[in-house]
Amino acid sequence: MTFTSYTPRAGRREWTALGVLLLPCLLVSMDVSVLYFAVPFLTAELEPSSVQQLWILDVYGFVLAGLLITMGALGDRIGRRKLLLSGALLFGLASGIAAYAQSAGMLIAARALLGVGGATLMPSTLALIRNLFHDAKQRGKAIAIWSAATMGGIAVGPVLSGALLEHFWWGSVFLINTPAMVLLLVCGPLLLPEFKNPAAGSFDLPGSLLSLLAMLPCVYGIKEIARNGLTALPVIALVIGLLAAAAFVRRQRTARHPMLDLELFRHRGYSVSVLMNLLAMFALVGCAVFFTQYLQSVRGMSPLEAALWNLVPTLAVGGMAPLAATLSRRMDRAYVIGLGFAIAAGGFAWLSGLEPGSTLWYVMVASSVYAAGLMMVMSLSNELAIGVAPPERAGSASAVLQSGTELGGALGMAILGTVGSAQYRSGIGDLLPAGLPAAAADAARETLAGAAAVAGQLPGRAGAALLTAARAAFVDGMHAAVLGAAGVMVCAAVLAVALLRRVRTAEGAAVTDPAVTDPAAGTAAPAPGATVS
Repeated sequence: MTFTSYTPRAGRREWTALGVLLLPCLLVSMDVSVLYFAVPFLTAELEPSSVQQLWILDVYGFVLAGLLITMGALGDRIGRRKLLLSGALLFGLASGIAAYAQSAGMLIAARALLGVGGATLMPSTLALIRNLFHDAKQRGKAIAIWSAATMGGIAVGPVLSGALLEHFWWGSVFLINTPAMVLLLVCGPLLLPEFKNPAAGSFDLPGSLLSLLAMLPCVYGIKEIARNGLTALPVIALVIGLLAAAAFVRRQRTARHPMLDLELFRHRGYSVSVLMNLLAMFALVGCAVFFTQYLQSVRGMSPLEAALWNLVPTLAVGGMAPLAATLSRRMDRAYVIGLGFAIAAGGFAWLSGLEPGSTLWYVMVASSVYAAGLMMVMSLSNELAIGVAPPERAGSASAVLQSGTELGGALGMAILGTVGSAQYRSGIGDLLPAGLPAAAADAARETLAGAAAVAGQLPGRAGAALLTAARAAFVDGMHAAVLGAAGVMVCAAVLAVALLRRVRTAEGAAVTDPAVTDPAAGTAAPAPGATVS
């Protein structure tokens, strides 16, 4: 009798389940950006202070980033489907509370609850994909679709927000989440098997608190430094976060039942993939701020018009993730990831030739080029990181991957935003009209929006000259940011090729996941790598 190993292939049920998993993926990423247009409307009704307005915008991302690792580890212990459905229930209820919030404090609390729900949904979706798709080719395609949906949700958020606000009240931007969560709660138990790690042991509460204390102050500190420069509170927050991160690592080395298997970071495929994702988001988020401001403040588009044009790069690169997956089966994925970074570098370098009067197609094509390259990188990095992680650790592995993504975006805003702002201030400084009041001069030097407001108060040619100069200075700042991003992308391409060559997922090894149960029958499903006669 001979024994052969086989890898189960996903069928119609698994692909239908993927469609269900895309619902929370789209909505969680949309909620990062859906408030962009709603702020003036909710401000008029709820009258938040300036501090409260910042917390309305930021608390969702802070809580989401802070709880990702905790929720990923919790899913490994209690079951990823159970955590996903619990998160869907919380996300739907919090969306309803946010939609009908009667005060700024109530809205902040609802946004924090949305962050808790989002933190349960995101690592659960990617971990379930790891357990549903055991065949490497199919899993690569599924993660490519997941990556495209994540990026698409961020781009669609402002457009959907603008369209809803033209016809409904500001709370409608939240209420759109509820029917999708109801659909997930109905379809999830029917289509999604339960997966958990039976050997995970008890939950590491001290480790969870340390991970929260590490992520939340770091993300807060980085974003505040990007917004207001080096001040005492953000720097203190960063120091606290870094000290907590060191304590968290030490805890994971010594705990009897750690949240994270630190041995996973010894695998180049995982640790380098986390780094590649971080660098990709660094460039993407760091330059997206300039791109949006260019469309609105330099080209004079309305917010909704700018949001619609923002969709063009997203739509243009929809097929890049599947293409990257196909190429990675024909050649070493290190070269495909390196190629993605090189394409992104070319797109950013192309944008360095942008001028205030450049044609719109120039902007769109250059943006589509860098978005295409980054889509290739992120889809393959996600697929590799999840592919090398043991199935029983998929929840915590995907949570760390997404935490790196959050940090990369925050670092991009801080570093590239600072570079661009410094160049803007340098360029506008000598062009301010003589005799301008000190407060107005400071406002014009700080941001392009401030310069536009000052220009509107100046008579005739003086105002027009200041606005023209401010727009030119902003574009110079954008040049500095995109060239910085291009340089990072070139370095990332070299690192990808040097560190990821010949890295493979262990598809040929027998991988067992004993705690896989069928949602309908409640019986154990075949484990990948099982042997049959």
